[in-house]
Amino acid sequence: MDYHRIVKMIPVEKREKLSTKLTDFILKSKNADKMPSSLAKTLLHHWQQGPLTNDAGLAVILEVAVTLESDKTLNLLGEELQLSDVVTAIRAE
Repeated sequence: MDYHRIVKMIPVEKREKLSTKLTDFILKSKNADKMPSSLAKTLLHHWQQGPLTNDAGLAVILEVAVTLESDKTLNLLGEELQLSDVVTAIRAE
């Protein structure tokens, strides 16, 4: 899935809230066994670089959240943030 392309669809003003909510989903997830270690390392690398609100960081955190908590992530994007086009793009990939 091309998360970098999908992230470009997310307005800048919604990125901080999205990043914060996705971080909560990831930290509270009971599905850690679904995440490949390479993806975890990539997430940690971007986390060390600063806020996960830029294109690269948000793409990684979105990928992790979809991997671990797909339903919660899609619900957040569609219902709370009103980003139905992003939900459609994720489902289509």
